[in-house]
Amino acid sequence: MFCRRTLQFRYVGDLFVAQTDSREGGIVAKTALITGVTGQDGSYLAELLLDKGYTVHGLIRRSSSFNTERIDHIYQGPEEPERSFVLHHADLTDGVALVNLLRDIQPDEVYNLGAQSHVRVSFDAPLYTGDVTGLGTIRLLEAVRASGIQTRIYQASSSEMFGASPPPQNEKTPFHPRSPYSVAKVYSYWATVNYREAYDMFAVNGILFNHESPRRGETFVTRKITRGVARIKAGLQDRLHLGNLDAVRDWGYAPEYVDAMWRMLQCDTPDDYVVATGEGVSVRQFLEFAFEHAGLDWAEHVRYDPKYERPSEVDALIGDASKAEELLGWKPEVKSRELARIMVDADIRLLSDQLTGAAVRVDR
Repeated sequence: MFCRRTLQFRYVGDLFVAQTDSREGGIVAKTALITGVTGQDGSYLAELLLDKGYTVHGLIRRSSSFNTERIDHIYQGPEEPERSFVLHHADLTDGVALVNLLRDIQPDEVYNLGAQSHVRVSFDAPLYTGDVTGLGTIRLLEAVRASGIQTRIYQASSSEMFGASPPPQNEKTPFHPRSPYSVAKVYSYWATVNYREAYDMFAVNGILFNHESPRRGETFVTRKITRGVARIKAGLQDRLHLGNLDAVRDWGYAPEYVDAMWRMLQCDTPDDYVVATGEGVSVRQFLEFAFEHAGLDWAEHVRYDPKYERPSEVDALIGDASKAEELLGWKPEVKSRELARIMVDADIRLLSDQLTGAAVRVDR
């Protein structure tokens, strides 16, 4: 059964959107804070929460160039009255700014999705990865404690924490991280558990297995593949260079996974959950799905390049999400073959729009 917060929500029309204000017995909209709101998961989560009637605050890092294409379609400018989507310049390396922001916003829910999240890059930038992905989490947890607010916290943990532990992996599988990124995520996982136990915080870990979409960054292997398929089909390139094709991953659809995040914070008791499809697919198989959908033969275009290999590889990650299904009522619908189709079609449309000069939007 879906573990819903007791007496905390009311239906308004068709939306399950609000909580009871015990002081006045009325209905008040909920407020959420999302770190990493400009990322794949952050953009989908912001859409989900806005659809549920939340006011959403998102953290973005200051840059001289725009990096908001995933959320441009829901952006609301400062001049708009009663905004429900508000962006703040802040960073997980600045604990003082986090304290002040939390005091100002007073969020009901905090989703920590901000991180240096590219596993291969973490080998090249291990200290930066540890600072943002690892210490950034404890800065946020400490900021919640120091600000004195009452909120519920979601920590974005990762299947990479399991590393060399054999599949299937669930909440009881021991961690054996194999990269600076996964080491930092293990630190964040246990920091979240510690603050939950030491300070009675409502803090949960969502151990999400690989989840992709047309909004996935172009250097991640699934998006690199589907973008390459679109360019090869259009005649703009002929070769796609990849590393280990034998690595097995459990790939799901990001919009479904952010729903699981939200469900975790609606329970009466905080806990940690694996979110996965239970289907293991190799990089080679994903290649087959993607190229086949576009009417191409992947073997004619893909070449091995050792520079994309990791110093220490993770052979297979396949999740067991039975706990999430039983307690959250969450179950994935999209598996790898359908995911590849969605992403290939989106990249073909995106490339067509770019070539014709049409207005480009990051597809769903």
